[in-house]
Amino acid sequence: MSDKWDPDGVDLAKALVARAKANGRAGGARRRSRVGRRSSTGVNASSGTGWSGPGHDDRDPQSLAAAVEKLANEHGWEEDLSVHGVIARWDELVGPDVAAHVTPERYEDTVLTVRADSTAWATQVRLLAQELVRRLNTAVGHGTVTRVEVQGPQGRSWTKGRRSVPGRGPRDTYG
Repeated sequence: MSDKWDPDGVDLAKALVARAKANGRAGGARRRSRVGRRSSTGVNASSGTGWSGPGHDDRDPQSLAAAVEKLANEHGWEEDLSVHGVIARWDELVGPDVAAHVTPERYEDTVLTVRADSTAWATQVRLLAQELVRRLNTAVGHGTVTRVEVQGPQGRSWTKGRRSVPGRGPRDTYG
């Protein structure tokens, strides 16, 4: 370009068009060589830049259910989510009478721990434990629950209240 100022910008425009044509010739050859070199991840194999085509792609919008399912599969949460789903539907699976007196507390290593509000209900659920395992495995998947551990009501705590005493407490009361 010349050192003179061009009020119409003709020289500048000509220079830009010439540069674009030169880049276009080189880019056109490069573009033709990239066709068909898309990797399975949708990333251009030669340059590493992503580009999308008319087919399905991981970057396409997805439903919330599909995104949550993919997240659970990636982290191995399927079993935990299904067990927590069963706990949410506890009264449907065991019936309203049992659900009123027995609540699930935790699930670890295929063992479901439940707590009964009385020793009578704890004994009743212990007798029905195999039926409960069968129902839970039907709802969640075979082998997910292998055993139901039943705990009775919690014992009284002597550490709080008006009549608590400092020190060892009422140890001699129980023989």
